Amino acid sequence: MRLGAGAALAWRAAWTSRLAIWAAGLGALAIWGRSGREHDFDPQALTQPFGALANALAAPSAAWDSVWYLSIADGGYADPQRTAFFPLYPLLVRAGGWVAGSPLVAGALLSLACFVAGLALLHELTRLELGADAARWAVLGLAWSPMSFFFSTVYSEALFLLVSVGAMLAARRERWWLAGALAGLGAATRSAGIVLLVPLVVLMLADPPRPRDVLALLLVPAGLAAYMGGLAAAGHDAYAPFHAQEVWFRAWAGPFGGIRDGVVAGWDGARQLLSGQREHVYFTKAGGDPFIAARVNLMLLAFLVAAVPALVGALRRLPLAYAAYAVAALALPLSYPVAPQPLMSLPRFLAVLFPLFMWLALVCGSRRRRAVAFGLFGLGLAAYSARYATWHWVA
Repeated sequence: MRLGAGAALAWRAAWTSRLAIWAAGLGALAIWGRSGREHDFDPQALTQPFGALANALAAPSAAWDSVWYLSIADGGYADPQRTAFFPLYPLLVRAGGWVAGSPLVAGALLSLACFVAGLALLHELTRLELGADAARWAVLGLAWSPMSFFFSTVYSEALFLLVSVGAMLAARRERWWLAGALAGLGAATRSAGIVLLVPLVVLMLADPPRPRDVLALLLVPAGLAAYMGGLAAAGHDAYAPFHAQEVWFRAWAGPFGGIRDGVVAGWDGARQLLSGQREHVYFTKAGGDPFIAARVNLMLLAFLVAAVPALVGALRRLPLAYAAYAVAALALPLSYPVAPQPLMSLPRFLAVLFPLFMWLALVCGSRRRRAVAFGLFGLGLAAYSARYATWHWVA
């Protein structure tokens, strides 16, 4: 599978957007400093292992869940809460840390490399399906999207983007064993990786391969099985990744029940802000300032509202496999919402759903639409990058 003509575009889109992310993050850090919450969530200073200047330069690359990945890379799954974070990315960070001398540096470089490669594969996949012009704008749209900063942090997003796009591209070229292997790596990267089975099955049903190639689909659950088997071999509970969801307050709310809960949370958040007071809280208080919680719930609801037309558009204008994948991937977080904040992490989950950006490239065909879309994306990317670098919760 070649990177194709999109490699140069992928590199330009990656480094220019990363430059904007670093400028926004470092600027916010210089003006406001960190929020202080890093002392509670990173008591071992895993995200700040260097001197003051180097720690500032690393700030846009490591905060919040980066602590979990770095902890796993350093000490494995000694803490059952860590099992919610799947092993492939922290294993690669651990290996890279031996070479780079720092797991944090290794993780940031790994994410950046995966992001560039993932963008190049997205260009090739979109060109195959929609043409060269749409391929260009799909790459740029993803690179500059508001949550794109996660692709250069010590998070698994960039790795998952790479293997998921790669699996779809391999399947479209009927290289089923490669598609199965990449999807299996996706299942070992994050819990949503198992749903890569859905688009592969849809593509197989549309154009049935040789009977022996159907067996390639077994590689997808093999990624999850390898993780569970590894836990059992190390003396841990093989089902700990599923039990850990309860620790993170995720619980079954019915199929896509999180949508209802998210709308209610957003409505209650609006009531809280309009009330102008903090004494009476309109929702189940999860700690902290109720105004901050209200604003976050409204922000999360806004991302959900924006995702709906993108999903509908993908269903109408892209081959069925792409929309099926996006819907299946969102079914997990939207059916198992977080009780205090139903749509928690939804913007980050949307960021890796590349079919949405393929659709966006189609609808933003005119200069005016592109100017509006990229203007909003650029502002969002700068704002969220600044919040992340200063240890304010984003998604």
